[in-house]
Amino acid sequence: MNLLTDIITYVRRLIKSPSNATVTDNLIIDYVNRFYLVDVDARVQLFDMKTLYRFQTSPGIDKYNMPLYNIQTEGTGVGSSNINFYPVYQGFLDPCYINGIPVPFYTRQNDFWNLWPNYLQSLAPATTGNGGATYSFSLPFFPAIPGHVDMSGIIATGSNTDPIVGTTINTNIPSTSIYAGVFITTTDANNNTVVVTDSGQFLTSNVQYGLLMSPGTAPFGYSALTGGYSTTVNTVNYQTGLVNVTFPVSIPTGNNINVGCYFYEPGVPRGIMYYNNTLTVRPPPNISYLVELTAYLTPAAFLNTSSAVPFAYMSEYIARGAARKMLSDTGDWDQFSAYEGLFREQEVLVWKRSQRIFTSTRTQTLFSENTFSGNSNAIGQGAN
Repeated sequence: MNLLTDIITYVRRLIKSPSNATVTDNLIIDYVNRFYLVDVDARVQLFDMKTLYRFQTSPGIDKYNMPLYNIQTEGTGVGSSNINFYPVYQGFLDPCYINGIPVPFYTRQNDFWNLWPNYLQSLAPATTGNGGATYSFSLPFFPAIPGHVDMSGIIATGSNTDPIVGTTINTNIPSTSIYAGVFITTTDANNNTVVVTDSGQFLTSNVQYGLLMSPGTAPFGYSALTGGYSTTVNTVNYQTGLVNVTFPVSIPTGNNINVGCYFYEPGVPRGIMYYNNTLTVRPPPNISYLVELTAYLTPAAFLNTSSAVPFAYMSEYIARGAARKMLSDTGDWDQFSAYEGLFREQEVLVWKRSQRIFTSTRTQTLFSENTFSGNSNAIGQGAN
C-alpha cells in the first residue's frame, strides 16, 4: 500500500481537482511536505516522533551541532524540487546519559555557565614582535577548547559536513555563525589593534589543527591569512598549544603579542547544554563517550516511494492539512470553512493516540515507588 498515493488522491477530492493537468502531483507533494515538516510539530508533539539521539564525542571537542538531513528531492520529473538541509530532530530534552550515567540537561546559559564558567585564559605576552609578520609560539594553557561553527554556518557551506575541514578558510560562512576559541592580539606600527582568531574550521589532514583567520565585520568580513594553511602555517594545535601565524601586517620590534584561549582540564562530561541548536558538554571529553538524549524526530521529506508515510493513522490528517493550506492559498474560503471542523477532528484523533501513552505513566511523588534503592545518585545498583 502506497500511503503517499492515497494522500494525494484524498487531497484531490478535497480541493476538487481530480486531474494532474490542473494541479500536479508534485505541487500536492510540496504542500504535504510543508504541512508535515513545518506545521505538525508546532501543532502537536506526537509520541510516535519521540526517539533517542545517540552520538560519540570526539576528544577535546565540546560543541556538537544538531544533525541535518541531506538535501532531498520531492516529486519526480518536471516540477520536482529540492528540499534543502533541515534539522533531523525538533529538539532535545531529559533524560540524558553519558556512557549510561545520568547527567543534568540545561537549556539556559546562565545556569550552565555558572557551573562551568568560560574564563578566557590570558596571562603574560606569548612573544614580542621582531619586525616581521610570521611567528611561532604556544598558548598559555592547553589543550584548548576549539572554535565552533554553528548549524546555520554548516548550512551556508552547501555541504552537510560537520566539523568543516579544508586547506583554506571557507568564506561562505556568516561571521555571526563563527564562535572563536583562540584570540591572538597585538598592535601594528600605527598602534592599531591587530586581531587573529581561530575560525571553527579545521585542517583536512589533521582535525586537531584549527585554521586561523583575520576577523572582520558581519556578515562576511573575515578573511584568510596569507601564507597558506598547513601544520606549520596559520594553524593552532589545540592539543599541544603550538601556534604558527602570519599576521596581515608586520609587527614592530618589541610590541607584545598576546594570546587568549578557553581552557578546561578534559575528562568525563558531567553536564550538557542545548542552545543555538548546539549541544555543549562540560568538561570537554578526554576520550570518546556515548551521549544519549531524548529527542523529537522531524519527519523525513515525502518522496515518491511506498515508504514515504510511516504512520497510516495520520494519512487523513496529513491530507486535510495539505488541502487546508492549498485552499487558503487559492482563496477558496467557503471550502476552507466547510472542511475546518473535519480537519480539527482529525487533529484531535491523531493527538489522542499520543495522549493515551503520555498519561499512562503515573506522576512520581514522595510516596511513589523508587526505581533504585538507596542513594538516587548511586551507580551500578540493581533495581528493586
